[in-house]
Amino acid sequence: LSMATSGIVAEVLVDEGQMVAAGEPLVRLDAAQARAAVARAEADLQRSQANLDDLLDGNRVEDIAVAQAAVDAAQARLDKLVQSTDAGDLAASQAAVASANASLQKVLEGPSDQELIAAKADIANAEAALTQAQRAYDRVKWRNDVGATQESANLQTATNNYEAAKARYDDLLAGASQADINAANAQLWQANAQFEALRAGRPSDIASLEADVRSAKANLDKLLAGSTTSQITAAEADVKANTASLQQALISLSQTELRAPFNGLIAAVDINPGEQATPGAALVRLADTTAWRIETEDLTELQVVDVQVGDEATITFDALPGVEMVGTVTTIRPFGENSSGDIVYTVVLEPGAITSNTMESSAVQDRLRWNMTAVVSFAADQSAGRGDAVASGQ
Repeated sequence: LSMATSGIVAEVLVDEGQMVAAGEPLVRLDAAQARAAVARAEADLQRSQANLDDLLDGNRVEDIAVAQAAVDAAQARLDKLVQSTDAGDLAASQAAVASANASLQKVLEGPSDQELIAAKADIANAEAALTQAQRAYDRVKWRNDVGATQESANLQTATNNYEAAKARYDDLLAGASQADINAANAQLWQANAQFEALRAGRPSDIASLEADVRSAKANLDKLLAGSTTSQITAAEADVKANTASLQQALISLSQTELRAPFNGLIAAVDINPGEQATPGAALVRLADTTAWRIETEDLTELQVVDVQVGDEATITFDALPGVEMVGTVTTIRPFGENSSGDIVYTVVLEPGAITSNTMESSAVQDRLRWNMTAVVSFAADQSAGRGDAVASGQ
């Protein structure tokens, strides 16, 4: 008996000389990959069957409701965008452009005379306040806690105000920096871009939202129309294909186990756990010892022509002297083989009744072994040959 597939032997479940029943496991290969393939095939079949069931059952009410909600949402976004381009929005955007342009011009032109005069006045006022605060501080600076006095705080505030007024005046004299000009330009560019987008009605955005509405409506229409014949046919084909894949995976899994094809005796075990098994290589020899047969090995072409299927012969055994039984020819193999220069043919006989015996019949059966030498004698006008006792087996 051999495996139908290759693999590493995981278990050898029988021993030589053991009797086994038909279907009993003899050898198991490592089947981890085969079991994983079965699991994948089962999952694929379940998915395809679920898809087919959904198509046959039709679309659920909740699926249609979700699709309708998607249509409504897409239409609402489109309506909002279209409504946002009204005259009020355009006027506000145009005013923002004018304001940004005025700000840029002011930055480019620099300070006016009035701004410079006001800045100088701020410096003078701050300087006067600083002088007054300094005098008040001088009157109490001898105190140990002078830092905590109100005069000290007033002096600090006056100093800060003076420095700030002077800095503003210096900034006005220096004019706008490049960073100020860049910022004003950027603000104007952004205001112009927003105005142009509103005035143009933002056609690209509107077109995109219109496409969303069409797509959502198409999906809703598809659900309302139900499954097409082609969809159901394709889903049925998927189920059939995945069913076949599962069946093949199950066959591959079953081929990782060698089972006895009939009741019999384990005559030989030629494999061990951990070894590699290959298809066709004999791992276990199983014999049906209830049905022996004798095969001749030296009947020449001149002798075999006198033998016919159904002929009877006398069979004796070298190892069992005194035992004689009748055998009937069941098969004559048509192809001869060369043996020491002679062409010999194999004749198969089925042993029958024991005609001469010095021991009990059951004892004869117990002592017969595979490949024992037997002498086959045909009728007086026929031939004799030597053969082997063979149990029916694999």
